[in-house]
Amino acid sequence: MTTDHIAIRVEDLGKRYHIGTSMIKYRTLRETLSESFRTNRQFTKQDEDTIWALRHITFEVKQGQVLGVIGRNGAGKSTLLKILSRVTEPTEGLAEIHGRVGSLLEVGTGFHPELTGRENISLNGAILGMRRAEIERKFDEIVAFAEVEKFIDTPVKRYSSGMYLRLAFAVAAHLEPEILVVDEVLAVGDAEFQRKCLGKMSDVAKEGRTVLFVSHNMSAILRLTEETLVIDKGNLLLRAPSSEAIDFYLSHGLTQEGQKIWAKDEIPSNAHPFNPIAIRILNMTGKIMDTVRSVDPFMIEIEYELKESITGLRVGIYLVSARGEFVFTSFDTDELSQYERFAQRPAGRYISRCTIPANLLNEGRFMIGVNASSYKIRRYFQDEQALVFNVDPAGAPGMQWPEKRLGFIRPLLKWVIEENH
Repeated sequence: MTTDHIAIRVEDLGKRYHIGTSMIKYRTLRETLSESFRTNRQFTKQDEDTIWALRHITFEVKQGQVLGVIGRNGAGKSTLLKILSRVTEPTEGLAEIHGRVGSLLEVGTGFHPELTGRENISLNGAILGMRRAEIERKFDEIVAFAEVEKFIDTPVKRYSSGMYLRLAFAVAAHLEPEILVVDEVLAVGDAEFQRKCLGKMSDVAKEGRTVLFVSHNMSAILRLTEETLVIDKGNLLLRAPSSEAIDFYLSHGLTQEGQKIWAKDEIPSNAHPFNPIAIRILNMTGKIMDTVRSVDPFMIEIEYELKESITGLRVGIYLVSARGEFVFTSFDTDELSQYERFAQRPAGRYISRCTIPANLLNEGRFMIGVNASSYKIRRYFQDEQALVFNVDPAGAPGMQWPEKRLGFIRPLLKWVIEENH
């Protein structure tokens, strides 16, 4: 089998869903007949409303290639991976897979809360296609990777959410398939464990396995992939070298003229009682902007609703470069007086707003990620790429030289020049 062998071939692939149709896994004869009767007698235009999650998708992946997939929430990325993993069937078109497929689509699928970590490794490994001997050979490595040695014989229902996710990822990541299909595994756990996940993914890629990798982490896409697909509204917009694809995605796919209003389908059910409404870039007069000047201060505003009271809530931002490097993190309760005043936030509608000072950011494109959480208790909501904005350097200090200044920040520092006799 040569490196030119095609591992995945997708031709004119499409997936259509019926809006509002309930999913009935098993039907009795009575249910089938009654539903048919309702369909024939009470058919309305609303009943036939459909949505194409994917349409006319065509591409090939060679054996040993690592291909990224990026796009906004709801673009169709996960649907594509589910079809390739045989979780769901396409409505039209063709998807050919040559080789054993390992999928990391929903981390933790197959774990039983009453079983111990040890028992769940065996169970989950079997579900994911691992042979008994393979599970036994990988057992110590899986446990060490997940860092749950002390709790391996404890029922997983007593695990913290972080422990649960670490073990689930460790089991899935130690598969050895010819093709690995991965959906946003870097959302698992804390920053340190995310780095371990990224390292493991890098190892998989270096072993010459074919990988399809969906992520919102642009630096991870750049590090792991050679080429990337850009998908939007179910359509394949571009296939290009990853750096070119990311530049296209950032310049075409995210900016909403300085504001993002979250749609209902972008808010996970487990965010309750935190309900994000919008994030905006504002100038100092309150006008929404998608481009700010580096010499002017501006504001970042997050609007949200609490359906119930929350203790210890902090709402904040990650400022990230266009290539995924973190510039800084800030929360609305970083200041001690704010932390004490808002230790308990009653139900209601809120705006958390911060001011970015003038002469801080360098020219370029930046992303804002949003995080709402109670420290070490619960993460209610996170959108790693909520909004994109541009910084214009016009009039910034040092513009008398046409060179591009290196770095993410461009501070106006106080210098003193003394003549030393």
